[in-house]
Amino acid sequence: MNGTIDFTQGKASCVILQFFFPMLATGMLQQFYSFADTAIVGRGLGDNALAAVGNMSSLCFLIVGFSIGLSNGFAVLVAQSFGEKNDVLLRRTLSAILRLAVILTAVLTVVSIVFLKPVLLLLQTDPDILGDSLVYGYILFGGLAATILYNMSSGVLRSLGDSKTPLAAIVISSILNILLDCLMILVLHTGVWGAAAATIASQVVSGLVCMKRLSSIDMLRKQGDEPKPDVRLYARLLKNGIPMALMNSITAIGCMTVQYYVNGLGVAYTSAYSACSKYINMFMQPACTAGYSMSAYTGQNYGARRFDRISEGLRVCLAIAGISYAVLGMAMLLFPEFLASLLLSGREQIAHAAEFLPICGVMLFAVDMLFVVRSAVQGMGFPLVPMLSGILEMVLRIGTISLFIGQIGFRATAYAEACAWIGALLLNTVAYKCIFTRESGRDVLSQKPEVCSVHS
Repeated sequence: MNGTIDFTQGKASCVILQFFFPMLATGMLQQFYSFADTAIVGRGLGDNALAAVGNMSSLCFLIVGFSIGLSNGFAVLVAQSFGEKNDVLLRRTLSAILRLAVILTAVLTVVSIVFLKPVLLLLQTDPDILGDSLVYGYILFGGLAATILYNMSSGVLRSLGDSKTPLAAIVISSILNILLDCLMILVLHTGVWGAAAATIASQVVSGLVCMKRLSSIDMLRKQGDEPKPDVRLYARLLKNGIPMALMNSITAIGCMTVQYYVNGLGVAYTSAYSACSKYINMFMQPACTAGYSMSAYTGQNYGARRFDRISEGLRVCLAIAGISYAVLGMAMLLFPEFLASLLLSGREQIAHAAEFLPICGVMLFAVDMLFVVRSAVQGMGFPLVPMLSGILEMVLRIGTISLFIGQIGFRATAYAEACAWIGALLLNTVAYKCIFTRESGRDVLSQKPEVCSVHS
């Protein structure tokens, strides 16, 4: 089927792993070029420049995370239509997504640029890094169209079971990004704006690769005089997408609050926190990929009403997350100073990072399992629960760091992460069990008359 995967057929472990490994390579490449970008900035421009770029991470997550959440919410409906084998609805859904993406891009670009400086000042950004943070942010937010293009198109492809095209797109863009980073920073000495420009240029390329792939899929091409998207379809997309977008943004507010407290400790702590954040994002990537796999798998099987397969897929993805934790959590626990020294050059910064990494290494299992269980809830079309878990994460992060940073200092940031992960995991686990039991029970009841008629 044009390189897509039908998750409603075949052994669950086989189809999930067939999808998982290209997606894992995609995610790791994204993290690798983010890591390389950080290393080039840190080594080429110094720890203050690294602090300026890292200082933007939570704010970028607030804006970009909102678009990613919408993309993931929209993609669930694409997966469900694909699982139902309803090609007309699939094409209408895709058309509506493209229209909404244009509006989303315009609104987020304007809002993020207008409020960038006030928010950075609110976060207690050190005057020594404020200028570079603004330059970096204006370029990234000015190029949001490229970011949203990739997020939307790759999200649709994943929902159709195509994980190879996003991989190809990221391979190309990663190589381009690193080459441009080296050129702009190490050769042309542009400063942080060169790193931001390199990121946007690479995202334009990755988005175009994914869009070209979408245009080549036969079942997505309009057949004759088909009905256009109506208000109900737009409402359904927004009903599913907005809660997931808010989940990311609410989580980002908690992260921004942590960044506020970290910035108050000094630039050395900001640099250390930036490096630690890079490692957390990289080391949670396999479990995050298992979550993406679970979302697409669950969406298709929920559309096909195959609840037995959803349970089987959950076990497979939880096993992947468990293996990931055993390997990568141990690395953070045993080698914190070595990991920190790869990104940081100052002894003080390395010492601070070495405090943070072991704590999160031990607790990484919580966020690894969270990715999978939360994606199962999302895939069944219940985005309100993940949004509520985002609120819980925010409350736990803010509460933990505000209570303990005065007593234990920088380590409070690590405990804030751990508390947020555990709380969100518990909420989503309970919700999954309740929703799955209710939905599968309804499905059984709806099939009873048909079963009786066959036996009669």
